[in-house]
Amino acid sequence: MKLKTLRRWNRATHRDLGYFFFGMTLIYAISGLALNHMDDFNHNYSVTNTNYTFEEQLDKKEVTKAKALEWLSEAGYEDQYKKHYFKDNNTLKIFLENGSMIVDLESGEGALEILKKRPLLYEFNYLHYDPVKWWTYFSDIYCVALILIAITGLFIVRGKNGIKRRGAILTIAGILVPVIFIVILL
Repeated sequence: MKLKTLRRWNRATHRDLGYFFFGMTLIYAISGLALNHMDDFNHNYSVTNTNYTFEEQLDKKEVTKAKALEWLSEAGYEDQYKKHYFKDNNTLKIFLENGSMIVDLESGEGALEILKKRPLLYEFNYLHYDPVKWWTYFSDIYCVALILIAITGLFIVRGKNGIKRRGAILTIAGILVPVIFIVILL
């Protein structure tokens, strides 16, 4: 095969795989950034906390589902009630469809926590976690495509900025960074 034909195939492979897997690359890159910062923020949900003070202080025996619904009604969440239980004699926990409320029965203090899925990020993370078998196969194909995109990308540019000069230096530097981290961390 002539070098010119090989270059044409290389460029076409790189271009077409890059176009086809553009969406996957964004999904994995964005969710990867979020997963890298799991300790900094909840990457799947935004969490809203609101404190309430209820007028009456009750004993555990006086708290019924109706009372829990009344407290939720004051917060505007009575339609999301699932169930409730007592963590101890003075603490009531009410479960909601998208959060929970904790009420201190002695003080009447309540804390409401509402979870809301982060748009797109929740879905991207779901795909990143590899949810079903057929997605695993597609992800494996994507991984192989990334290898091909990386290899074919080495040979796109020719001349002083290509793989024989500047490209070689940058490629070696890019390989050395993870190698250095492995040596230091392991």
